Amino acid sequence: MKKRCNLNMIMYELRNINGNFMPHFFGIVFPNIMCVLLSRTLGSQVPEEMRVEVTTSVMLTMTLVIPMAIMLLGYGALYAQEVERGIPLRMRLFGYGMEAEITAKIIAHLIFMTIALVVFGVFQALFMEIQKPAFSSFLCLVVSLYLIGVISLMLAHGIAEICKKFSITFGVGMFLYFMIMILTGMMGIQTDQLPEALQKVAAMFPMTYISNDFIDFWQGGSYNFMPLVQSFLFFGAVSGIVLLFSMYKNRRVIK
Repeated sequence: MKKRCNLNMIMYELRNINGNFMPHFFGIVFPNIMCVLLSRTLGSQVPEEMRVEVTTSVMLTMTLVIPMAIMLLGYGALYAQEVERGIPLRMRLFGYGMEAEITAKIIAHLIFMTIALVVFGVFQALFMEIQKPAFSSFLCLVVSLYLIGVISLMLAHGIAEICKKFSITFGVGMFLYFMIMILTGMMGIQTDQLPEALQKVAAMFPMTYISNDFIDFWQGGSYNFMPLVQSFLFFGAVSGIVLLFSMYKNRRVIK
């Protein structure tokens, strides 16, 4: 009889996450440091009355680093190490089904992501001067961040299952991580400053709209959500295809 996901499995996964430096650095330390540096750099280049808006825009952009770092980089690297060492197979031998294992991993990473977001929010409230959001805008941001996190985890899981090695998975994850950051305006380069072809690629990622557009309705107002929804559908579809291909590939190998 297969064992189900339980609290012990979730705690085990949380301890695994805690032993991996990447989620801690890239998911907690890095976005806070970048927020301070970019806010001061960009804030010094605009009139004083615009500095709070610039700081808020930087804050919105840096929140995107958290789900990508924890789910795409952290989960991908951690799971690839387990696959390389044959840990999932051992879990099957001890009666833990794939569904229970993946469920525990998802819950544990969502818990860690929530902690990282809370730490980031407390840091912003204490040390940064940002605009107070409308409740609907704040809710939209939170939902978007968790959607990005879940989709990124799907993509990372698929890549790890396809590559089977930590080094390759980590390399692919880092490439995607920094490519998305550059394209979506998270590295100080605005999306509209990119070549037209790259702007079209950037439009396929929901991070682009959060980084560039959310500041316009952060304190209320209307916004056309259709491009954002379409980008979520595209990002989710690509990640789902990668995940399904990895499942098909592994099933074919087993046969």
